[in-house]
Amino acid sequence: MTSTPAEIVCAHSPDSDDAYMFYALATRKIRSPLVQFRHVLEDIQTLNRKARDGEYELTAISYHAYPFVAGRYVLMASGSSVGDGYGPMVVAARPMAPEELKGKRIAIPGKLTTAYLTLRLLQPDFAAVEVPFDQILEAVSENKAEAGLVIHEAQLTYARGGFHNVIDLGRWWKNTYGLPLPLGANALRRDLGAELASECCRLMRESIQYALDHREESLIYAMQFARDMEAPLAEKFVGMYVNHYTVDCGDLVPQAAQKLLDLGHEAGLIPHRVAVEFVR
Repeated sequence: MTSTPAEIVCAHSPDSDDAYMFYALATRKIRSPLVQFRHVLEDIQTLNRKARDGEYELTAISYHAYPFVAGRYVLMASGSSVGDGYGPMVVAARPMAPEELKGKRIAIPGKLTTAYLTLRLLQPDFAAVEVPFDQILEAVSENKAEAGLVIHEAQLTYARGGFHNVIDLGRWWKNTYGLPLPLGANALRRDLGAELASECCRLMRESIQYALDHREESLIYAMQFARDMEAPLAEKFVGMYVNHYTVDCGDLVPQAAQKLLDLGHEAGLIPHRVAVEFVR
């Protein structure tokens, strides 16, 4: 008698890069006798907050959130979004030097995002104005903030609204530390048990590899989630954040993540030191 697959709630952002990597699972091109995923789509700050309560078995989180949820979750080796010499940007309505950010009001997409942590490491002195990630540019244009920290597709589309790039945090991080910037990860709840955890990791890895091997059909699916982007721009964005690091984080991403979180702790932004832990 065959047992019923365990239902695993799989929570991630409604973005083109996440849609791309989860495509094969969401459309059941990859299946498992042990696990059946139910997909939940929420913005990253909401996912970070819910991870603190252990709400979902498998969830996307910001690397910055990991120290706050490490008691409940372990990171997955597959599914990381990594900026290698590029990443979240600070933009403004007028040309501005990075030094001018000191003391400014900056619209941010949430205090548990890696973008916020990285900006605090670059410039500790600014007033954070929290707004939903897709309203950052609007907040700047309405003068609710003098600059905005943009994540997701706005990294490629900000110039359309006449905004100016103040600094690319991924480039700053690479130039300063010689490492890629780990932004987001997938995390598994620790109470799942070894067999289910291993199966979830296999499915995640195979789904990402499927997308990379079937780029065109996966991109067509991901375009449903590409806000205000035509196909070439969406393809560029997906290519930035779904790559070999996403299939498997290897040794470099954990090293970079540890450096990031250690610096956050030293700066007083993370209350305790945590050792990053990955499962395969």
